[in-house]
Amino acid sequence: MSAYVIFTREKLINKSELDLYVEKAPAGFVGHPVKVLASHTKFEVIEGPNVESVVLLEFPSLQEAKAWYTSEAYKEALEHRMKAAEYRCVMVEGI
Repeated sequence: MSAYVIFTREKLINKSELDLYVEKAPAGFVGHPVKVLASHTKFEVIEGPNVESVVLLEFPSLQEAKAWYTSEAYKEALEHRMKAAEYRCVMVEGI
């Protein structure tokens, strides 16, 4: 069953750290069956607090999504994202 990872950036803190994240994050996808469905494209918040950007990833399963998120390659990028901005990340299984 497909699974989705949804990132919302709520507040940019450090642009140089975000630039490092953007540089390193693609290496984390290598070897993982991920499909980028939306990445910093046009969006509209219709409920709740505003966000600065949205990313939507698709994986074949929740287990595959977790394997990507906890992989060593992504962890290297993740440390820069955590310093760069306040994010919310949700993994959800499709139906």
